[in-house]
Amino acid sequence: MAVRLTAADRIRRVLAIVPWIVSHPGVELLEVARRFDLDPDELVEDLNVVWMVGIPPYTPDALVEVTIEDGRVWIHYADFFSRPLRLTPDQGLALLASSDGLLSVPGTDPEGPLALALEKLRESLGGGSDRIVDVDLGSADPAILGAMRDNAAARTEVEIDYFSFNRDAHTTRLIAPWRVVAQEGAWYVEAYCHLAAAERLFRVDRIEAARPTGVMTDHDAAPPQEPATFSPGTNAPRVTLDLDPEAAWVAETYPCERIEVREDGSQRVAVVVSATPWLERLLVRLGPHAKVVDGSIDGIPAARIGADAARRILARYRG
Repeated sequence: MAVRLTAADRIRRVLAIVPWIVSHPGVELLEVARRFDLDPDELVEDLNVVWMVGIPPYTPDALVEVTIEDGRVWIHYADFFSRPLRLTPDQGLALLASSDGLLSVPGTDPEGPLALALEKLRESLGGGSDRIVDVDLGSADPAILGAMRDNAAARTEVEIDYFSFNRDAHTTRLIAPWRVVAQEGAWYVEAYCHLAAAERLFRVDRIEAARPTGVMTDHDAAPPQEPATFSPGTNAPRVTLDLDPEAAWVAETYPCERIEVREDGSQRVAVVVSATPWLERLLVRLGPHAKVVDGSIDGIPAARIGADAARRILARYRG
């Protein structure tokens, strides 16, 4: 079955392919197709779009030139690409952030012309990459990321092995991917999950294996969510914490209620808990900078949950 990409997916792919071909003039079409995991006919369709890119009045010198001969391809930029590019700081930062995310597209050369241009842009904006924004979309497996995109476009279901960080559990699920999105430093797939019988959001770097079934889904895609975040239910446990000033980031990072800020910078917050393992990790991470005031999960006091987790970790080190 032919996979139908969205316009955004196709643009993202073309933007990754073009600079690589420019830096490898005369490369074989089959090599490009293999690198970007494309059918040769798909590649030619994409290249047929590139040569229409230009600026008014769209004369030959104002268009990108694409030449395909004897199974090889050349791309030459139009004259306007050679003109100095003047950007405001806001424009430069936006370009850096969006283009840096593009480096996560499978097949993109991490040391190619795009990466070199981004490094020069970083230097001009902040004097070095350690003083400017860096976009890292996690360690998602390119093969799994591609499978999620392909099945979302084809509207076919996939069986996945998934690790739930919040619940510290491994499950096998049958899902119908709808969209693949980059958000808050990671790749996510929005999908209908048969195990939950509802819409779910999965981090791609926590999908350990993906097995396409080829079965068409009969579940319609839900409207896009902006932003796709954890939405606590009314029955989700609440745990009240006293936080030192060093732990004030908790209220900015996680769903909290009844935030009380004191004069010394400390806070009392009611944290919404998604699962017990999540709370364990949070309390161990906070250490002496947090004190449990009130709350329980499944009848177990929250203060005991944190202490038990710390004891288990200590026992493993001693072992």
